Amino acid sequence: MKRKIIEIDESKCDGCGLCIDACHEGAIGLVDGKAKLMRDDYCDGLGNCLPVCSTGAITFVEREAKEYNDEAVKANQQRMADKGGCPGSNAHSITRAARNTETIAVVSELRQWPVQIKLVPESAPYFDGANLLVAADCVAYVRACFHSEFMRGKITIIGCPKLDGVDYSEKLTGIITNNNIKSLTVVRMEVPCCGGIEQASITALKNSGKFIPWQVVTFGTDGEKRD
Repeated sequence: MKRKIIEIDESKCDGCGLCIDACHEGAIGLVDGKAKLMRDDYCDGLGNCLPVCSTGAITFVEREAKEYNDEAVKANQQRMADKGGCPGSNAHSITRAARNTETIAVVSELRQWPVQIKLVPESAPYFDGANLLVAADCVAYVRACFHSEFMRGKITIIGCPKLDGVDYSEKLTGIITNNNIKSLTVVRMEVPCCGGIEQASITALKNSGKFIPWQVVTFGTDGEKRD
């Protein structure tokens, strides 16, 4: 079948290995000091590896390739977990300092519905003149002040490319193209599978042909910003 898949230009690859860590499915390996796509059926075409490649060695192509095999990937992920696992899936506890338990009234900053990227229309009145926030859905749970810090004054749409199993690029391109979006903020987790939401947002901005202010903010699982 013909589908979108990554391609690695070995002449540009410096062998840093970051793309291997970013590939949640284990599709990429290091061969003779160069990154290599080991199995077509492990590549889901979301491109989590693209944002971490500093040399531009990884791109998308559309070619004949084996269909993405979710069952084979899950089996491979289990093998990875048995050996230490993907850093984004490693289970760990988070210790936090004691807090005052006095009830504090908190008001939601959500300004529209629906909120899921898959469900929002490409055109809606609330997008006109909006500062758009595209966020990984996990962020709101690790960042206690997410509403006041990021959602206030913005139209918020959320998603998880891994769980939804889709590339958000087309939907986000439509939203940015068909509406007067004033700015774009992408908030993601540091885990590799969040690379898809960042890459989709950047791709959408490029595809729209518009020049608007944009930024990407990354958080760790401890709720702290990453540089």
